[in-house]
This record gives sequence, structure tokens and C-alpha cells, in this order.
Amino acid sequence: MVKIGDRVRFLNAMGGGIVRSFINKETVYVEEDDGFETPVLVKECVVIQTAGEISSLKGDKFSGPEIVLDNDRPTVIKETKTGDSLNIALVFLRDNSKTIDIKKADTYIVNDSNYWIMYSYMSLCDNGKWKLRHAGVAEPNMKYHMECISKEDLNDLERVAIQYTAFKKDKEFDKKHSGDIEIRIDTTKFYKINCFVKNDYFDQDAIVYPVVKDDVFNNNIKILHSKIEDSLNPKGIDIVKAKKPVSQIREKNGILEIDLHIDNLLETTAGMSNRAMLEYQLDTVEKVIESNKAKGGLKIVFIHGKGEGVLRKELLKLLSHKFKKYPVQDASFREYGYGATMITIK
Repeated sequence: MVKIGDRVRFLNAMGGGIVRSFINKETVYVEEDDGFETPVLVKECVVIQTAGEISSLKGDKFSGPEIVLDNDRPTVIKETKTGDSLNIALVFLRDNSKTIDIKKADTYIVNDSNYWIMYSYMSLCDNGKWKLRHAGVAEPNMKYHMECISKEDLNDLERVAIQYTAFKKDKEFDKKHSGDIEIRIDTTKFYKINCFVKNDYFDQDAIVYPVVKDDVFNNNIKILHSKIEDSLNPKGIDIVKAKKPVSQIREKNGILEIDLHIDNLLETTAGMSNRAMLEYQLDTVEKVIESNKAKGGLKIVFIHGKGEGVLRKELLKLLSHKFKKYPVQDASFREYGYGATMITIK
């Protein structure tokens, strides 16, 4: 099976080179010795050296496209007029079937800029650590296939991250900020054909998550409740709203109350794991505090209920680590019983 980074020769023609990207399932771009890329059918490619073998020679442990920064071969890159602004996207293409039952989907990273992008793509594990799914270097104005996922993989993709660094070869350039972007994936979209839409990158309908748009990177791609959108949403962040938002923030006797019960935050939790719901509740806490930290003396009550105590435990951990300068105490027993925690903005 041909993979990105493999060195191939052509079966029925003279020549060969390095596989740089997939155009579709049947066709790849092969970079020949002159630096130009040629579309070639996969079945016409014979692998003579795998990407792993090439990487091992260079001491590169990452999977992904090969890059040589210090060789004598000239780099031929066709730059676009608008390409000096970074535009990076995470794109999902599902199989061509029109059924609700998804069989598989392909994951791509799109580098729509004149910069080379060194990137890593990872997902959050249940233990809070991260798992590397793919890493490599994306050439300017190119798209790369990272992995093929099945419906069994979707639970592992509820929270992913892309880290990147941008640069140019063989010429001066404006330095760009490196990024560490966390993205919440609404995995229920993979079961809805109409969520795959026309886009600028593929002829096939796709789900597109902008990672960087015109040099502005997005570290908060999340499904937020529209009731808190005005106070929590920075400019430029795309928000996917609940269809029927439920009120969860109110002011009572000068105290700001936030009900963290998940059914008060979201209309539906279909397709969400327990961990995803907990992360959503904690994100709400963090955003509410951040949006009110200039209001000295304000008291904020987080209603978490008794339950098994998991939310309360994680809430206190968050407050003690990230907001330790704010006094924390149990909220009024008369008002909330044992089910609420209060902080005071200092």
C-alpha cells in the first residue's frame, strides 16, 4: 500500500519520486527529481523505499511527508497572492455511501498558505493524557491525508489538538506564531449526511474545522450555549449553538448563579461521553470566571448538586489550580444544601 513519504517508481513509465499527498483514493501526487509534482494512479506506483525507511535514515521518528531542509535540490514552490496569511484546516471526508451508518472517514490537514507547516495531530485519552495520531510537515498550499477512521474510532475524537510551527525554505519570511489548538469534535455530525457540506478544499462534501484563519488561531472551537455567548465568546470564534438553549445563568441578590447540571447547559447530550460532558461543565466554569474576573467583590455560585461528587471534586481541583487567588467556600446551605460552591472575585 502506497503511503505519503514513500519513494516510488512508475510501473509503466520512466521516472519516480516521493509521494507527497493523496488527491483521492486512486491518485497521488509524486514529486520527481526536478521538484515538480505529477498526479499518478496508485496502481501505477511501485514502492522502492518506505517513508519509515527514509525517516530512519534522517533520524525522524514522525510519520508523515518527508522534508529535507539542507540539501542541494532547489525547492520549487508556487506561492499565492494571499498565501502569506496562515490558513490551516482540519477536514473530515466520509465514505461515499448515502446511509446514516458511517463505515469510515478520512482525516486531512489542509495547509492553505505559502508557509511550510510542521504539525502534530493528537487526541485526548480518558486518563487526561494525549495520544499522537499523526505528525509531519505540510508543504505550502497542499493537503495531506492523516488517517482513516471508522465509527468505532469516533469516541476517541471528541477532543483533539493540532500543534504547528510555520516557516519558509530558502528565503526570508515574516515570523508566525506557533499554535497549540484544541478542538471539540461533534461526533454526531458524522451520522448526518447534511453536515458534510461544500467547501473550498475538496470536490467532495466535508466537515471542516478551521484551525487558523488569516493568521488568527482558534484555541476555543467548542459548542457553547448561546445564553453565555455574548459574555464568553471572543471575536472571531465560530460558535455552534444549541437549537433550543436553556437558561443556566442568573443573578440573584447580587450573586451570580450558574447551574452546572448538564441538561441545563445543553439541550441534548446525544453522542457525548461522560468525560465530554464533564469537560463541557468545567469549560463553562472557566469561561464564566474569565469573563467576570474584572468585577472585584462579585460572588459566583456554581450549582453542581450532590450526585457522586465527581463534578464537585473536579470543580474544586480547577479552582485550586487555575483560580487559587479567589476564596472558595461552600455556598449557603439554606439556599443550596450541599450542592453548590461559591467563589469571590478579588
